[in-house]
Amino acid sequence: MSLVEELSYLESQLSTLIFKYEQYFTGLEKRPPLKLFSEVEQMARKYANTPMGNTELKHKFTMLLARLNTYRERWNRILRLIEDGKYSRDKFNADLRSGKGDNGRNEKKVPADQDAGDLDRLFNEFREARKNCQLPFESLTKEMVAATLEKSKPALAAKLGTDNISFRIVVENGKPKIKAASRK
Repeated sequence: MSLVEELSYLESQLSTLIFKYEQYFTGLEKRPPLKLFSEVEQMARKYANTPMGNTELKHKFTMLLARLNTYRERWNRILRLIEDGKYSRDKFNADLRSGKGDNGRNEKKVPADQDAGDLDRLFNEFREARKNCQLPFESLTKEMVAATLEKSKPALAAKLGTDNISFRIVVENGKPKIKAASRK
């Protein structure tokens, strides 16, 4: 093969490798594509010390090598997160498999009348949701949640047309939110 053909082949193999790793990280593949990874690395090493007279080919190889290195660092970081149990997509898929997921939304309804028990439950669920999403939760206080709810109640009552409001914790796109709806 000529150098042009081999660099095109390296480029297509790198694209395939990226795709395979994404499948592995989303749970579609059970094992990382280590064989393909070693083949791509071997091809990259083969041309690392090869003098290239054509500037265009040299630039193409340099860009492919930079792309490989960038993805290698990303994959290593994600693999470390998976090993530590902190990878969010992995945790999301595990929650779906265990039945905690609900089409991408985890909802917990809490009645609107904010007596101490309901406010405690709402606060604890919001704090736990922030903790599960790996967001800071230590500075969150019950008073902050209560103040936010009280501040938003008049606007919500006007919008929903009733003072009978229920609150729930919803995790959307990895961020917990307090949602309100009219109680039925």
